Amino acid sequence: MYLVHAHLRPPARGGELPPDVRAHVYGCARPEDGVEHVSVHGAPASAPVIGLFLLADSLARAEANTAAVCARLLESRPELSGWTLLRAEAPLIPIDGQLDEQIDGQIDGQLDEQ
Repeated sequence: MYLVHAHLRPPARGGELPPDVRAHVYGCARPEDGVEHVSVHGAPASAPVIGLFLLADSLARAEANTAAVCARLLESRPELSGWTLLRAEAPLIPIDGQLDEQIDGQIDGQLDEQ
């Protein structure tokens, strides 16, 4: 299973994703897209993200399926006229020294409690 983020841009006039956009994403998904779960992150309104969890043979296929679902969404919903899909890609989570220190501290605290 892959998590792919679809980054959207509202039209120049602005706007927010409709409250029922999650249901519309499911409605635009086809069985072969492999969509298992959808999560909508509407804030900030200027850069909303729709997260799709998909079953796919590869990351490239998951990203392509996400783009296809979002293209169908944007084409089929009049209230999304003017919205643009900027990219559909798996999020990369950076692991840096600060995060490593936080994790080490949590682990050390758990060990101290035992």
